[in-house]
Amino acid sequence: MTNYTNLLKEYDLKVTPQRVAIVEELYKNGHMNIDDLYKKLLSKFPSVSLATIYKNINAMIEKVFLSEVKIPNSKSVYELVKTEHAHLVCSCCGHIEDIMLDASSILTQTSTLSSFKIDSTNIILGGLCPKCSK
Repeated sequence: MTNYTNLLKEYDLKVTPQRVAIVEELYKNGHMNIDDLYKKLLSKFPSVSLATIYKNINAMIEKVFLSEVKIPNSKSVYELVKTEHAHLVCSCCGHIEDIMLDASSILTQTSTLSSFKIDSTNIILGGLCPKCSK
């Protein structure tokens, strides 16, 4: 079992029961939007507000502990920060899956075609998951 308290401390984040619960849910589920996180936390902390969830998420993003994944035509989802990767998103059921994709060739090609200096990537690949393609 992962020690979420120590994980938060490593990123210089104050340890609160709500933050531990957010990390636990994201660890279990991989990617979650604010509404789903709120519903999960509400069952554990009946008095928690949506504003508290947003405040905690933003604090964890600031410390580069969480990252926001902006999915076109959908709500952003949040995940624990990992090594660079892309996301596969099912256009039917909305399932999101990580894929370890080397973006170096894309970045090399971009620097050749443009003088734009890339400092981040957010690669989303859409299609049908195995379950929906049956």
